[in-house]
Amino acid sequence: MTSKIIDNPALRNKAYVFKDRMHAGVLLADELQRHVGHGDILLALPAGGVPVGSVIAKRLGIPLDVIIVRKIQVPWNTEAGFGAAAWDGSTVLNHSLVTELGLTSNQIEESISRTRQIVSERVQKFRGNRPLPNIRNQVVLIIDDGLASGYTMTVAVDSIRKQEPQKVIVAVPTGSVEAVQLISFKVDLLICLNIRSGPIFAVADAYEEWYDLTDDEVIRYLHA
Repeated sequence: MTSKIIDNPALRNKAYVFKDRMHAGVLLADELQRHVGHGDILLALPAGGVPVGSVIAKRLGIPLDVIIVRKIQVPWNTEAGFGAAAWDGSTVLNHSLVTELGLTSNQIEESISRTRQIVSERVQKFRGNRPLPNIRNQVVLIIDDGLASGYTMTVAVDSIRKQEPQKVIVAVPTGSVEAVQLISFKVDLLICLNIRSGPIFAVADAYEEWYDLTDDEVIRYLHA
């Protein structure tokens, strides 16, 4: 564990440590108080990061905003991804998985194109024509409800870095040890309260109450 990673040792390798995303947001906000200020920028990843981010935003007095990323789905298994795409068109690929799956260049390009289209539609749905806040020389806090492979957060951080923020902090309730290590090399600080190791990792296993949010629910959080 590097000095850039903060976790809760009492929660390591434990399941069902949060009642729900709101409870996780409260605990993250308590940890974040000493690291962020009122002028900082909070960006949540829809869908699951938005309720977590909404709690943090309210408790710390920071406006809630969103950035759109999405995993690039394996053609024959939409639950699995071999990379991720961001709102600015940039992508990151899990090259070892691409090789393992034997994906062809055509399959890769078709999946990337399809994902970029979905991202564009979600940008319009969740942001409309609103530009992203100016983050140059600002402290940027990126929130999600967990890190599984870490690739969606990787492409989010890479895209934010292009705009030259002063500092990037990623805060998530739970994450796999591999994803946490991956992201820690890209950010100034990573807060992950519940780090878990093992051959199988699911973000949902950190929560007693878990479900996939609808787009309408995300929009209600943003309007609130």
